[in-house]
Amino acid sequence: QGRLVESGGGLVQAGGSLRLSCKSSGIILSVFSGSTMGWYRQTPGTQRELVASISSSRDTNYVDSVKGRFAISKDNAKRTMYLQMNNLKPEDTGVYYCYVGSQYYGQGTQVTVSS
Repeated sequence: QGRLVESGGGLVQAGGSLRLSCKSSGIILSVFSGSTMGWYRQTPGTQRELVASISSSRDTNYVDSVKGRFAISKDNAKRTMYLQMNNLKPEDTGVYYCYVGSQYYGQGTQVTVSS
């Protein structure tokens, strides 16, 4: 069974940067490389929000609030996806979850941005 494990979250001051990683295991390369994948975030009391996604052909999409600040990427050989987050704002605070396709979801990593 495949699983995803996020890492890289933490506490950072506004204007700082973090790089989230989503490492997969048990997912064969063809499934990983052929899937659309991305990152959601959720804050207590709010709906889950799709922050960024990347397709099998590496087309990317971002929610408007993070455009120009966040960058999603993947390394198929390492079966790992990344989210580089720059110029972080307090409203970026939340639990960030990665997903691969429609079947695999991570457990989340907390990102807290202090003002």
